[in-house]
Amino acid sequence: MADTELVGYDELDTLTISLRLGTEASELHGSLCGYLAGGGLLGKVAVLSALQLDGEATHPSADDQALLDRLARQCETELADPELGFEPLLPADDRPLTERAEAMVDWCRGFLGGFGLAGTSAHAQLSDEAQEVLRDLGTIAASSFDFGNEDEDEDALIEVQEFVRIGAMLLHTECTAHGKSVSGTLH
Repeated sequence: MADTELVGYDELDTLTISLRLGTEASELHGSLCGYLAGGGLLGKVAVLSALQLDGEATHPSADDQALLDRLARQCETELADPELGFEPLLPADDRPLTERAEAMVDWCRGFLGGFGLAGTSAHAQLSDEAQEVLRDLGTIAASSFDFGNEDEDEDALIEVQEFVRIGAMLLHTECTAHGKSVSGTLH
């Protein structure tokens, strides 16, 4: 039953700290989502190896590896969800706005890095809309925020989060569709 349990932000945060990955939980999730959205395949490759992340801790324990594998399956399922159920893994809404905004920046930075690591030929065939999404994610990843009005800032973060959520699914759909059509013509 534990295998179907969703990996949460705090659980992933604990893992990144224990493995001393030098990355935040949101950035790790973004990297994995970007890698998968970009057409990257894990197969038998360990998540940290695919993302070229090495922690200062020698090797993940069996439990840590199981958590990473569960996270990978969760990301694959959510990105491909026809009900659009994908969400970037970020701190809970009751956390300070600055923490959540910084996590969104980290997530986008990770997503772009993971997307680049996937390095598939589908990237060259992206639509203008998908290329614009990538540029916008780059803008978000390079952002720093000035906070003023708490309600307006909260609304702005929600809008950015929704854009990122939809953008990640669009990129996943385009890159995996190109991969399928190419493989479909080979048979």
